[in-house]
Amino acid sequence: MKNRFTEFHPVRRDRLVQEDRHDAYKAKHKLPEPTVCPQCAAVFHDGRWQWLTKPAGAHEEMCPACHRIQDEFPAGYVTVSGAFFKDHREELLHLARNEEERAKAEHPLKRIMNIEDQDDGVEITTTDIHLARGIGEALHHAYQGELKYHYNEQENLLRVVWER
Repeated sequence: MKNRFTEFHPVRRDRLVQEDRHDAYKAKHKLPEPTVCPQCAAVFHDGRWQWLTKPAGAHEEMCPACHRIQDEFPAGYVTVSGAFFKDHREELLHLARNEEERAKAEHPLKRIMNIEDQDDGVEITTTDIHLARGIGEALHHAYQGELKYHYNEQENLLRVVWER
């Protein structure tokens, strides 16, 4: 009798479907090129979303960032709080907006969705986990303080907490 655990079975790569995380906002199909987002006018070209002039006759489909904004479903949360925040609110929010502008210039899908006041600070929501991390790092670099990250891989969600 053969031992089924020691038998060699070749691995068929075309049959392995092991998705580490599910991102509902990632395109389910290959987008035709060029595709333009009807809301923000970003253009999908050469396999990525870019800020380009809208090509004539382009296919229209909402980009993942506009889709997240419409659904009010952020990928990143940045909580900013502490006594320093109370005294420097506008300065810190200006830094966050500058970080968004820098990132968004090259990557149209990196955007701040909302800035909402909380009891002892604000919560900034973003369309991208990397922008949330970038805002946290910019605050920490400029003003030190305490910076914490919590990444939920299953939901592709990042929570950043900066306090001083």
